[in-house]
Amino acid sequence: METGKSAGEDGSICLQVVELHRLSETYGSGATIFEPRSSIEKRDSNANSASTSTTSVRAPEKKLTLFALRLAVFEKSATGLGTLGFIWATVVLLGGFAITLDTTDFWFITVILLIEGTRIFSRSHELEWQHQATWSIADAGISSFRALRSSSHFVVDALKSLFRRITPVRKRSQHSREVMGSCDAANSRNWDCQRKTTRTWTSSDVPILPYAQWFFLTRNVSKLLYWLQLASATACVVLSSMKLIKHNYGEIAKGDTDKRNRQAALTIFYALALSEALLFLMEKAYWEWKVIYCKLLEEVNRECELGPSGMISIKRFFYDAYSRCVNGSIFDGLKMDLVTFAMDLLASNSPDEQLIGVQILRQFAMSERFSDDTLQKIGTNISVIERLVEMLNWKDPDEEVIRRSAAETLSELAGKKQNSLRVAGIPGSLESISSLLQTNRSSSTTADEIGEKTTVADQVHYESWTFNHLGLLILKKLAHDHDNCGKIGNTRGLLPKIIDLTHTGERILKDENVAHSQILTVKRSLQVVKMLASTTGTTGTHLRREISEIVFTISNIRDILRHGEKQPMLQKLSIEILTNLALEADATERIGGTGGILKELFNIFFRYGAPESPNHVRIAAGEALAMLALESRNNCHRILKLMVLERLVEALEDPLLRVNAARILRNLCAYSGTDCFSDLKGVTAAAPTVLKAIMSEENKLQEVMVGLAAEVFKFMSSQESSMMFKRTGIKEAELASRIVQVLKKHENPSTKVPRIRRFVIELAIWMMRENKENVNILRDLGLEKELEHVLETTAELESFNIFSGTVGLSRHSITIHSLIETAMKLLERATETE
Repeated sequence: METGKSAGEDGSICLQVVELHRLSETYGSGATIFEPRSSIEKRDSNANSASTSTTSVRAPEKKLTLFALRLAVFEKSATGLGTLGFIWATVVLLGGFAITLDTTDFWFITVILLIEGTRIFSRSHELEWQHQATWSIADAGISSFRALRSSSHFVVDALKSLFRRITPVRKRSQHSREVMGSCDAANSRNWDCQRKTTRTWTSSDVPILPYAQWFFLTRNVSKLLYWLQLASATACVVLSSMKLIKHNYGEIAKGDTDKRNRQAALTIFYALALSEALLFLMEKAYWEWKVIYCKLLEEVNRECELGPSGMISIKRFFYDAYSRCVNGSIFDGLKMDLVTFAMDLLASNSPDEQLIGVQILRQFAMSERFSDDTLQKIGTNISVIERLVEMLNWKDPDEEVIRRSAAETLSELAGKKQNSLRVAGIPGSLESISSLLQTNRSSSTTADEIGEKTTVADQVHYESWTFNHLGLLILKKLAHDHDNCGKIGNTRGLLPKIIDLTHTGERILKDENVAHSQILTVKRSLQVVKMLASTTGTTGTHLRREISEIVFTISNIRDILRHGEKQPMLQKLSIEILTNLALEADATERIGGTGGILKELFNIFFRYGAPESPNHVRIAAGEALAMLALESRNNCHRILKLMVLERLVEALEDPLLRVNAARILRNLCAYSGTDCFSDLKGVTAAAPTVLKAIMSEENKLQEVMVGLAAEVFKFMSSQESSMMFKRTGIKEAELASRIVQVLKKHENPSTKVPRIRRFVIELAIWMMRENKENVNILRDLGLEKELEHVLETTAELESFNIFSGTVGLSRHSITIHSLIETAMKLLERATETE
């Protein structure tokens, strides 16, 4: 049967008994707190991602830097010809032939020199003006090269009107671009309204003169210079062509040697002027073709996945690359890339440039294609990480976009282990991350009360829930590392904030239409708490103590257990937190002493007819109950008062629950004390089930059943045990043979079943004490030899009930050496008697 398929079709899962058995084995044999587990497993997702081979992705911005280089070749070639023509005219013509020049040639040369000088001057300064004009995001779309289209829109429309009948599809695409452009402009205006530096001028809005302010705004001057260049180049082409075509350079009298080279000199000058102007016009034509008609900027923006607002960043990058090619070497622009460009802008004091930089980094860091390269570059630049961390503290509503983008970038950066260490290693980074979390708990003025917690409501222009989610996401990724967990726990005020975010009311848990953001906040906060509580070593001990001492931790979890039937994921996370906290004795007592916790866990554990997802919750609840009953006499008494012993015995028949039911029953029998003997007498009803499981099962289930048998059989008299063997149809000799087989199978301690040899020896001791005939049977089966082998291969692994990673906790009160010694003495006494 295809369980996955059935689940997808009708939303339910039907499992046969065999499949339930396999399911219980799977859950029982997974990495739990009852087995040692490597800390490497804690970061599986990141390990997998790191191991996957990364393929190089062609950077889309290469098209822009190549385009900038080609434009720079045109520009520098034209400038070189213009300079050569200027020198030729001043030195050769006006210097050598000034008196002999014809009047028209003199004025033509003068005019050409003036307009070319004007063009070269305006060209050199147009870069500066346009650079200033792009400092404001609201104006970047006007002042960049794309803005030239709006200036010449009437010319373009006139040309397009000739082809409207032929290209209806192009018209629709143009309309979509205009709609996108209007949205982009709206976003730009919103930002410009939100964020204006009040103490300094915005370069694009500087009025050069006190009057005619619109005309002399920086962004308008750049357009004026652009059109001045076109007019100059066109005039140069017209004048030069006229002279070259007519060739009327004046008459030369016979014998006049002063004028014999004048015609050649003039031809060279006009040819240089014409070539220079044509190169410049070719540059502009190529520019217009690629930018306006081929939509190069839009194409790169689409490939970079920056969205409609990303056009501003692309234009600014293109402009800067072109400026470098023109002002320096033509190859300078090729060294630029968008990530480095964004990191440079991040260090700027201009809010607009900061926004451009952080949005590029955010988008690239979250892009599947570019994230690896981007995160690698950010991760190796500590100053950029520090700047991003600093931005987390910017709580001004006007800087909300920058702060959110910085948080999203850091959340991606923290997903890589090495980068997470760098983020957490920056002084004050965790305090900055803590500033993202808003819980709105009022401060108390007296020592005998705690401030009231109120629900955080988003401000009109500020999304507090978003920053809560991002802060928790960053902490979740940082907590994958053991050292970071310790830093999180030592950050003042951070743990109480995280615990406060786990709070949720009955209405939210039971409402099917509750906002996703509210559930997501609780889920992520529980995930962070779980990761902190599962930390190993002395750091974990400290964190579990800190978490359990916060007075709201356990009560918040109780509310989720009580009212969270519709949120099984939240319940599972809450239960796993309790399981981990129960590693500490003080926390175990706090959990058991909190009203309703044990009752709610049993309600979940015994929930019948549940779909697959809550079954995971039921298994987690069983593990938590087993942990809470372990070495806790008070919790064992509380459990017995709940009158659940009979249902626990019945749960031994359920393939899904029997592993944890056996653990709970064993702990109740072992740690309740002699004064509860009568209350536990009913556990003997489980003996037949336990015996059958020992004979037929393997691995984890066999281990817990053998352990339970060693305790349950102690509550039975010799007559009761004999009747039990007869009722089950299993002879004591068969059980003895099974015991020896188990020892032979497990020649060495196993991490999957670390206690099975101990439990088998305990059961063998009970059998030899209960019936002397069993001593001979076990001796004949070779028990003594197996015990000697166990004595030689025993390890610390077998000395503990539970584990925190690879560290053993809750050491057994009786060592395995003592158990072997007791068993050997029983065998020796029987031999001496004979």
